[in-house]
Formats: sequence, C-alpha cells, structure tokens
Amino acid sequence: MLFKLSIKNMTKSIKDYSIYFLTLVLGVAIFYMFNSLDSQQAMLEVSQSTRDIIKLMISMLGFVSVFVAVVLGLLIVYANNFLINRRKKEFGIYITLGMGKRQISKIILLETLFVGIISLAVGLVIGIFASQFMSILVGKLFEVDMSEFYFVFSKYACIKTCIYFAVMYLAVMVFNTMTISRYKLINLLNATKKNEKVKMSNPFLAVLVFIFGSSILGFAYWKVTGDVNSMNTAKKILPPIIMGIAGTVLIFWSLSGFIITVIQKMKHIYFKDTNMFVLRQINNKINTMVISMSVICLMLFMTISILSSSLALRNTMQRDLIEMTPVDLNLYKTANLPESYIKYKKEIRPSKKQREDSRHPIRETLISNGLDMNLLKDIVEIDVYATNDLTWETFFSDSFNEVKEEFPGLDYKTSEKIVKISDYNKIAKLYGIKEYSLNEDEYIVLCDFASQTKLRNKVLAKGNYPLTIAGKEYKSKYNECKEGFITMSTSHTNTGIIVVPDSCPLTEEMKEMYLLSANYNTKTDEEKQEIEKLFAGNENSSNLIKSLNDNGIEIDGMTKISLREASIGVATIVVFIAIYLGIIFLIASSAILALKQLTEANDNKQRYTILRKIGCDEKMINKALFRQIGIFFGIPLILAIIHSIFGIQFAITIMSGLASKDDLLPSVIWTVIIIGIIYGSYFIATYFGGKNIIKEGD
Repeated sequence: MLFKLSIKNMTKSIKDYSIYFLTLVLGVAIFYMFNSLDSQQAMLEVSQSTRDIIKLMISMLGFVSVFVAVVLGLLIVYANNFLINRRKKEFGIYITLGMGKRQISKIILLETLFVGIISLAVGLVIGIFASQFMSILVGKLFEVDMSEFYFVFSKYACIKTCIYFAVMYLAVMVFNTMTISRYKLINLLNATKKNEKVKMSNPFLAVLVFIFGSSILGFAYWKVTGDVNSMNTAKKILPPIIMGIAGTVLIFWSLSGFIITVIQKMKHIYFKDTNMFVLRQINNKINTMVISMSVICLMLFMTISILSSSLALRNTMQRDLIEMTPVDLNLYKTANLPESYIKYKKEIRPSKKQREDSRHPIRETLISNGLDMNLLKDIVEIDVYATNDLTWETFFSDSFNEVKEEFPGLDYKTSEKIVKISDYNKIAKLYGIKEYSLNEDEYIVLCDFASQTKLRNKVLAKGNYPLTIAGKEYKSKYNECKEGFITMSTSHTNTGIIVVPDSCPLTEEMKEMYLLSANYNTKTDEEKQEIEKLFAGNENSSNLIKSLNDNGIEIDGMTKISLREASIGVATIVVFIAIYLGIIFLIASSAILALKQLTEANDNKQRYTILRKIGCDEKMINKALFRQIGIFFGIPLILAIIHSIFGIQFAITIMSGLASKDDLLPSVIWTVIIIGIIYGSYFIATYFGGKNIIKEGD
C-alpha cells in the first residue's frame, strides 16, 4: 500500500520534483564527468610527463570532489526541506486518517529513493556520454593526437558517484524522518494558512544601513584595486574579504526597506499595473532570506570570478608560451666557479672538475663529453656578465628607499645581468624578436615582467639615467624599459637585462653564465622526441644533462617541449578545477532560488486568486509573477557582477605576468554563456513551474 501511495504521490507531484530532479541529474552527470578522467587519459597519446600531470589533475579533482559532494548534499537537504514544507497539509490529512508518523516517513523515504534512483540513472547516462566530449576537451587542452579516440566507460567514476550519492541520500532520509517526527498535527493542517513571519525594516534605518553597507563595499573595492600594492600577504587580503561579506549581508538586510522607500516616492511607478503587489512580495521574501540571498550572491560572485580569471589565465599562458619558447633548447651553466659560494643560505664547494669546466663554453663541454653536435642547428652561444658593483639597489639609486618601502620582499642585493649588444642581437635574431643598436655611451634595459617594468620605468623616466658599468658611465638610450629576453620561459618573467656596447670593458672575472640556444636538427616529430630525451628525458632514458651532472659537470637547461607540457598542464588543471567548482556553485545558487520561488508561489496561491477577483486578467498576473521571479533571480546576480568587476581586476593584478586583461573579454563571454545557459534554464523552469502552480487556485 505504501509503495503504491508513494508511486502515486510522486506521479502527482512530478511538477514539484522537476527542479529537484533537474538539479540531481546535473549534479550526478557533472560529478561523473570530472571523476572519469582516469579512464579517459588511457586513450590519449601523450608523453610520460604529460601523463604525470594528468594524474596530478585527477588526484586534485578527487579532493575537490569531496567538497563538491558536501555542497550537493547540503543542496539536496535544502531542497527536501522545501518539498516537505509544501506537503505539510497532505501529511496532516494522513495523520487525521490514522496514519502514523513512521508510515509517513516510510512514504517520504520511498519517494526520495525513487527520485534518487531515477535521477542517478539518468545522470549517469548523460554523464557517460558527456564525458566523451570531456575526453575531446582534455585532448585539445593538452594538444594531443585524438586520432585513436574511442568510447570510454569509467567503472571507477561510476562506483564513486553511486557511493557518494548513496551517502548523501542516506543523510537526506535521516533528515526527513527527524523533520516529520517534530511536526504537530495542528501545524501541519494549518500550514497553508501560516506564512513566514516577516519583520519589516524601519525605512529610515534601512536607508542608513544600505548607505553604510555600500560604503563598506566601496572601501573593500578600493582596497583590492586602488591600493592593490599593499595586498601582498594573506593577513592584508583577509580584511577586504570580510568587509565584502559584511557589506553584502547589510545590503540584502536593508534592500527591501530601501527599495520600498524609494519606489513609494515614485507614484507613477508604484501604482502602475501590479507593481505594488510585486514590490510587497519581493519586500517580504528578501526580509526572510537575508542570509540565503547573501550566500547565493557570494556563490555567484565566486562562479563569475573563478571562471573568468581561470580562462583568462589559460589564454594568456597559451599566447605567452608560443612567444616565449622560440627555439627547441636552452642550455646554461655558471662561469668562473669559485672554490666556495653561498647558495640558498648554504655553503657550496664545487669540485675541481666543476671549477675547471666552468671556464669553458658550453659547446666545448658538449663536444668533450661525446655529444654529436650535428643533432643541433642554429647554435648561438653568448656570455652573460654580472658585477657586485651593479645591483638592483645600485640601479634604483636615489629612488631605492621609495621602491623598497613599496616592495619590501625583493632581494635588492641581486646583481644585474649584463649582455653585450652583439651577443644579444645574435640571440634576438634567432628568436625572431626585435634587435637594438647602441652608441658607445648608451645602455638599454630589457624587462618584460610587469611589476619590475613598472619599478624600473620610475627611474628611467628621468631621462638619460646614468649607470656606472665596469668603471665607465653610461646613459639610458630610452626613458623606459624595452621588451626582450635571452632565456625561454612559460611567460614574461624577465626581471631585467642591461644591454651595453661591445666596447664596454667587461672582464673575464665578471662573466657569470654561458648561455647556448639551438634548434633540433630534424624534420620529424619522432626524431625530435628522440633528441629531446637527451636533454629532458626521464631517469630511464639516456639523459645527457643528468649524466653530466652526475659526473661533476654543472650544467642545466630547458626545452620547448618540456616547458610547453608543464605550462599546458598547469593551465589545464586550473581551468578544470575552476569549471568544476564554478558550475557546482552555479547549480546550487540557481536551484536554491528556484525551489524557494516555487514554494512561495504555492504559499501565495490565495493572493493570486484575490488578484483575479479584483479584475486582473491572466496576462497581468503572469507578468507580475515573471517580474517577481526575475527580480528575485536578478538582484543577487547584479550584486555578484559588481563584486566580480573588482574581484577579477584584483585577481588579474595578483597574477601579474601570468594573466592579462587583454584576455578577459573572451573569458567573460564564455562565462556569460555558461551562466546564461544554467541560470537562465533555472529561471525559465521556475517561471513556468510557478505559473502552473498559481493556476491551480485554492
């Protein structure tokens, strides 16, 4: 009997369960998709280092999944609470007819179980097929060959999804049983007649609180944008975050009283159509959902900021990666090693063999250790100089105290790198970047790291800024830093290179480093990978660099392939986790708003019936409902967007050199599309669901 009653109730209440069902299906599908990467990676033709990065990403997604499961669990409990509250009168009638609370709990348990099983099955089917597109996305992000693509089912992800959701549903069932046991018959029977207790805000107090909350938010916005240079520690970042949360809560607490005070002054709007009714409805509901609306707003803010910033980061890293890896190989080693020196606060004592080799160029070292130089082409080797007489402190000179106060964490004892103009132009020609010319008394500062460029430009802006190099005075050719670099990197990280004329009296003792740049002398990718193993292979390959270091020769290097794999891996991990969390936060926010509005529509059926009785037609009533739901969905989204405008700027500034504001537009467009699809779908589903409810009448 209970089984049949549960099936009948679920069939009858299918409209009530639509948002709940949609949320569960999306949650299951997304959970499966992001946890099935362990099986999807098997079909990707990737190198071992890329495979290791994918394993790291899978491991991190596993930890994130625990957090996601908690969020979804709380969302399911929240949704169940609304569904139970809506059916209080029904449960009261059951008790009046002689049914015990234990039997009612069994009915709810069976209904919850049926919905859970169906949503789990549908979600898994959608997730399994959607994960195939995830495989294509993974392959595209890691730039691998997808010619061997085939359908993949992840047994591990399926089992994990079932276990996680079984635990969630067990918690929901316990919660439902406890909730029903606390209800009294009189409260159940009068549920539809009892509205939430509304505490109206004093209009004058509401306006003051709104202004105060806006002021707090304004100050927090200024701290993370106008005073961003001071935001260099966790302790300094925390206060603006707390102010942002407090300001958000105050805005929503005061919003209803503030809006009604303002709109009532605008008679032509307040008394038009059903605006007075809609305003009162919004006023009541915001008053009873201050914390919920604040949490939803903050989750939407996190969704927008996380998605936009992470996508911008990846776009910037991809562009920089192409620009900053123009050749296949960079090798470098320290020149003129002393008998001992301090490195990382430890005393290093190089061997005699290391000291002797440090006086020879890299090409000689490679030849003497058996490398076939025909494997390389376009070989350029230059000398890099440094002297303790020219450090960052020396460079900033009179502006040193001002710079140090603004950036106290920098090591200003670092010696400046010095390169002769002819050597730099040889490297620049190989890299395909701009070459420069100098008069005999000039120098150029090359720097492309954003924060360092800003610091150096402060002193160079004075014009003809003088520097003493190797006992001779030179003046700056330009009033600002110029772009350029000598070593490959994944982004613009050159903190400064001083380019001097060839006639500069740099001595052999000032020589700090040898740098060799070259391309692999091959035409096929397979042959390139074989040469790559010599310079960046794993422990099982014949890695020349590792072999030289093991034999007491200090030499290091980087390759285009290894840099690109590492950079793509980091960017992909960030993007995947951002999309995972962003979509979950978005679903949670949308579902909470939707469920709340559907419940309110059910509670307010009598009010809409009164509107019909006083002469409002269905078009006006539907328009009033649409406005109410639209405003309810729009308010937290609008404030979240305002938060995001400043939050994203702060994130981009903090990631200076890694993410560029130029890459924000496409990232924001994709974020708008994702939010539009999910948030918009919930809005539309809520409107049509609410319209069906208010048509039912009393």
